[in-house]
Amino acid sequence: MTDAESTVSTDPRERVAVVTGGASGIGRATCARLLADGFTLAVLDLDGDAAKAAAGSTGLGLVADVSDAEQVEQAFATIVATFGRIDVLVNNAGISGGPAATICHETPIEEWDRVHAINSRGPFLCSRAALPVMIAQGSGHVITTASIAGQVVFPARCAYTASKGAALMFAKSLGVDYAHAGIRSNAVCPGFVQTPMTQWRLDVPELREKVEGAIPIGRVAQPEDLADAIALLASDRLSYMTGAALVVDGGWTAL
Repeated sequence: MTDAESTVSTDPRERVAVVTGGASGIGRATCARLLADGFTLAVLDLDGDAAKAAAGSTGLGLVADVSDAEQVEQAFATIVATFGRIDVLVNNAGISGGPAATICHETPIEEWDRVHAINSRGPFLCSRAALPVMIAQGSGHVITTASIAGQVVFPARCAYTASKGAALMFAKSLGVDYAHAGIRSNAVCPGFVQTPMTQWRLDVPELREKVEGAIPIGRVAQPEDLADAIALLASDRLSYMTGAALVVDGGWTAL
């Protein structure tokens, strides 16, 4: 056993997980699953009340915009002061962009920047804040919610596709750069998930039929499907897996 391995707690009740964008959708389901698995949570979201609810009675809910360096630094300082460690960081906060975020020449620069600020700058800032703590511990796991859009193109969503490609490669980069420090990094790549962000499309019968017709399993994912994948990574049962993408898309990209 290495020194790094000897510092990893075998009791999940002693482990602290930080989840960004934890107030709704995949993030909220992930918080519920990690709480059930015994983790202590710190939840970051723009909705402070919902973040506190998602963190549970033993956790910490904080208001933070993951694209704002000062807010991220303050949030992580509070987390470390409260719990003394960070074992798992789930970079989950993300946006798809509004209707204006479409094909390249029609996408306003400010909309491109907004999507990338959350989807790629956010994981960078949060990881940058968490990694020194993990390095000092000799252990840690960064789990980034990317997308199959980081592997295959979502038509007319160039900002989103590019941002998720960046998030995926960022996760791989961390896996390579910090393996020597006992830190792992992986990405979870969802397909179409039923969340508040996608509900508008699913509420239109012909659009839902089109989406589900492209998925071999025949249904869109629920947030709990992704929470299961994130929890599996967070459990350390896949301890040899780093710098990888765990695809959870109902077979979409297998076609």
